[in-house]
Amino acid sequence: MTDPVAVTGVGAVTPLGVGADVLTSRLLAGETGLADGDGRCTAFDAGDFLTRRETRRNARFAQLALVAAAEALGRAGWTEGLPCPADEIMCVIGTGLGGVPEGPRSGDATPLTVPLMMANGAAASVSTRYGLHGESFATAGACAAGAQAIGLALGAIRRGEVAAAVVGGAEAASVPLVRESFAQAGALSPTGRCVPFGADRDGFVMGEGAGVLVLESLSGARARGAEVFGLVRGYGASSDAHHVTAPSPDGVPAARAIRRALADAGVESADLRYINAHGTGTPLNDEAEIRSLRLALGDALESVPLSSTKAATGHLFGAGGAVEAIATLAALRGALAPPTHGLTRPDERLGRLGHVRRARALTPGRRGTIGLSDSLGFGGHNAVLVLGAP
Repeated sequence: MTDPVAVTGVGAVTPLGVGADVLTSRLLAGETGLADGDGRCTAFDAGDFLTRRETRRNARFAQLALVAAAEALGRAGWTEGLPCPADEIMCVIGTGLGGVPEGPRSGDATPLTVPLMMANGAAASVSTRYGLHGESFATAGACAAGAQAIGLALGAIRRGEVAAAVVGGAEAASVPLVRESFAQAGALSPTGRCVPFGADRDGFVMGEGAGVLVLESLSGARARGAEVFGLVRGYGASSDAHHVTAPSPDGVPAARAIRRALADAGVESADLRYINAHGTGTPLNDEAEIRSLRLALGDALESVPLSSTKAATGHLFGAGGAVEAIATLAALRGALAPPTHGLTRPDERLGRLGHVRRARALTPGRRGTIGLSDSLGFGGHNAVLVLGAP
């Protein structure tokens, strides 16, 4: 039997604040980090956490990743020394857009311009800071990038290619050029509110942030006496191959990814106790996502507590899958699901669903407390994680 993969450290920087515990406590309280139609990490000041050299040599998305990684490795007990050879630890930090400059002009170029813009900047900086000599790279599957990073590391650890991994996602793309592009595409909420699955939803709100997790085998974690925050039990992925931005309307490819994740985890739809939905708040995306969940889970979907944390953090793009995995693990571990902030009138056209509108207790099933987190990225990249309480 394959040794389960444990999460021994988590770290996050989001519009809700700095720290994974701040993220989860404010989510459960039904609070939001969105203001004036934007989700900035206003509590984050790079100078409070990074040296002047680190700040200058890292774009904002990489700065966020470094701070999230510091928390994750600290909680995993890695700061006093790595638990295994450095060349057996991989580092994968996903992103959608990487180091997006505020207002690029040719005369502003410096020797650091390209390194600051590179999508692999966060992974490179985290690896360098901690001396991780295993494979290091960035996943770039748009809004699925953070979940892809976790899924790839899960497979590598299972196959014995690496002993551990530092994985996650980071994004800081809320700049005028990107905002205007999404606005012209009709994806941004004109009212500045993000209400996934609501009858009055009108688009998403951009956010920034980072989420980092430390993964290692459960047996290895227990042998060194590490605290286990949860388990990564399964991963499934697929491609819509349909459109550069719009999801496949029939939901079939995303449903395939969900089924693959469940099969990989060795569980069934009836075993799920919570779903952290992609839930962006755009009518098109929400409809396609619920269709895919219903295709994959059948009648079981109606009774599973379901919420979207994007209502409180905004759409974190490449960081979303990792931050939402952390939120899901916290919900499973604490047996308490966070609500979808601001959801007062669910869209009846989506059918009967187990919407969480205030923090809801979760009851373990026959296989424990198991949750699902799906990430559906622009370009049709579907990445689904099945997670479990420790």
